[in-house]
Amino acid sequence: MGPTPRPTRVTNRIRALRAACGDMTQAELARRIGVTRQTVIAIEQGRYSPSLETAFQIARALGVRIDEAFAYPEHAENAEHPDG
Repeated sequence: MGPTPRPTRVTNRIRALRAACGDMTQAELARRIGVTRQTVIAIEQGRYSPSLETAFQIARALGVRIDEAFAYPEHAENAEHPDG
């Protein structure tokens, strides 16, 4: 068995945004952006960080800007690289 993937620090509002889009299902979002439902679940749960292209596709499918769907904590970069 391979190593367990490390959760991402990227957070998202996909579940709430799906609800705001008339209760769009995970399966419907997956179909619209060309990924599996399991991928959408992993992204929503923070177990997988999507590629930039996929993040843009998700935002577009949900009718929002990418920064309305995804966020990255400001302090995370400095924690990894304390020298700057």
